[in-house]
Amino acid sequence: MLLHSPELAERAAHLGAYIRFGSQLPDAERELAIITTARNFDCDYEWAAHARIARDVGVSEEAIDLVANRKPTSGLSDDYAVIVQFARELLEQHRVSDDVFAAVKKRFGESGAIELTATVGYYSMIACVLNATEIESPAGSPRLP
Repeated sequence: MLLHSPELAERAAHLGAYIRFGSQLPDAERELAIITTARNFDCDYEWAAHARIARDVGVSEEAIDLVANRKPTSGLSDDYAVIVQFARELLEQHRVSDDVFAAVKKRFGESGAIELTATVGYYSMIACVLNATEIESPAGSPRLP
């Protein structure tokens, strides 16, 4: 759908390529942030695409189920819990608590914390476009509960 605005599509693709392939975030953490964003927006298309990628890069079924069903993060490792908590706080409260930001910054450094923020922001934009234009996930794709 972004191709209806070629300049926007080109710029978004450039940012998306960096987030997916150039960011310092490990693949599993990046995908966990993306599926948390997809879940927050109830975006089936984004969920279907990235839940599969999350599995492929080693995110556990337990973590994927936790995000899908909006369960508390207490069942996750601290490394995964902080990613989900960060994305949830940013998307639901429009802020991140000092302790969660500090935990992300400790783990990934300041630039990594900003890259995580940008990842959530970028995939929020994509979810908005997909939802606004009612793009359906392919037949047979996993759907959000």
